[in-house]
Amino acid sequence: MAYTTFSQTKNDQLKEPMFFGQPVNVARYDQQKYDIFEKLIEKQLSFFWRPEEVDVSRDRIDYQALPEHEKHIFISNLKYQTLLDSIQGRSPNVALLPLISIPELETWVETWAFSETIHSRSYTHIIRNIVNDPAVVFDDIVTNEQIQKRAEGISAYYDELIEMTSYWHLLGEGKHTVNGKTITVNLRELKKKLYLCLMSVNALEAIRFYVSFACSFAFAERELMEGNAKIIRLIARDEALH
Repeated sequence: MAYTTFSQTKNDQLKEPMFFGQPVNVARYDQQKYDIFEKLIEKQLSFFWRPEEVDVSRDRIDYQALPEHEKHIFISNLKYQTLLDSIQGRSPNVALLPLISIPELETWVETWAFSETIHSRSYTHIIRNIVNDPAVVFDDIVTNEQIQKRAEGISAYYDELIEMTSYWHLLGEGKHTVNGKTITVNLRELKKKLYLCLMSVNALEAIRFYVSFACSFAFAERELMEGNAKIIRLIARDEALH
């Protein structure tokens, strides 16, 4: 089934499945098959915040006084958080929107992804405050092997789903040769890729992020880097909704 950003085929969105039906045409919310998504959207919008609202000026003083090993822990944790939210800020839209068939789910995914971009901006706000040259921190993210290994478990499932979806839309079901490699494309395999992707995202939102949050809160428990912890609490509130 070829994907289109606006299907001109009239349909009843109340009869469409969440995924793998007709692509969404009109973004309408007067009738909704699953009102849970409307509730999630409203809740997320009510949470709206900006990192600049949080005063992190004291954190710079705290950071300068930290021993080197604690500076390493704090910055490495921020690098990891930045990488994960870099993935989450773009991947839900790229991977899921071409498969979604109902407008309320489409808008929820877009709202969710937007909130993740706020999280990414928050890490920049924190890092920019505590170091003189933030570029040194950000440039290391894509070359740090340990951080890369931790990210592969998330990005791989997104990438596999995106790839299979592209073949499904462009080539249709069947066996195809792409770059000298035989690819089997069918709805069952695509559903499997979607399932694995959603499970990995659930683990990210419910476990991986919170492990990194625990590190941030550990500093605040010692009355250190409390501006950072305030921002992380706002991020954690969002992630609990996701």
